[in-house]
Amino acid sequence: MIYTVQFSAAADEDLEQLFDFVLQRELDSETGDLDIAERALQAIKDGLGFLSVSPFACRKVGDNPFVRELIITFGSSGYVALFEIVDGSTVIIGAIRHQREDDYH
Repeated sequence: MIYTVQFSAAADEDLEQLFDFVLQRELDSETGDLDIAERALQAIKDGLGFLSVSPFACRKVGDNPFVRELIITFGSSGYVALFEIVDGSTVIIGAIRHQREDDYH
């Protein structure tokens, strides 16, 4: 079974903020690498591709067995995507955060 992966408006905003944060960090650095922001975004998108085939393989969040999170590695840390399996063919990404951020629940 193949699942359609959709982004909530909040998840779209999260992607933009994550990209902007990494880009600004690199611009402010003396040895900044502007390609890192693009590579981070690509790592997130590649990681989310896993959800189209195996969303139930991700760890559960809370009491609802259909709300889960995906760990996406990038560099020395990475990102966490919160998502819900809404039916037999659809996954909706609710939020995406850097692993070092406090919380998204």
